Amino acid sequence: MRVVVQRAKDAFVTIDGLVHGKIDHGLVVLVGIEHEDTKDDANWLIGKLSNLRIFSDEEGKMNHSIQDIQGQFLVISQFTLHASTKKGNRPSYINAARPETAIPLYEYFVEQLRVESKLAVETGIFGADMKVQLLNDGPVTITMDSKNKE
Repeated sequence: MRVVVQRAKDAFVTIDGLVHGKIDHGLVVLVGIEHEDTKDDANWLIGKLSNLRIFSDEEGKMNHSIQDIQGQFLVISQFTLHASTKKGNRPSYINAARPETAIPLYEYFVEQLRVESKLAVETGIFGADMKVQLLNDGPVTITMDSKNKE
């Protein structure tokens, strides 16, 4: 699993012009799932996301986690995170998991993130045409891949 994490002052996702998920302060998490990803990959990323110290303390240093600030998550599925650009100019998405594999793992990820973090987790809709708007705080943007955990 691959995620792009953005620290946000506020963020929301719209679908067909209607707000579907909204956060006031926290992390926007774009999630890409590959064919061979498992619940172990999801669990590792959930642990990292819940404890990642990228929020400023009183001295302006990134020492606080989303737990410390009682922030919120906005989780968006994004298969394009697994784009391969090795050949030609049109990306290949052959490494991205098909919906029958990706949807259950995405849903597991969202539910476990709620359980483990005990924080609000907003989402878009898997596979929908979504518009994501955020005010990136910092800016702070981090990528993580569960294949790089060791």
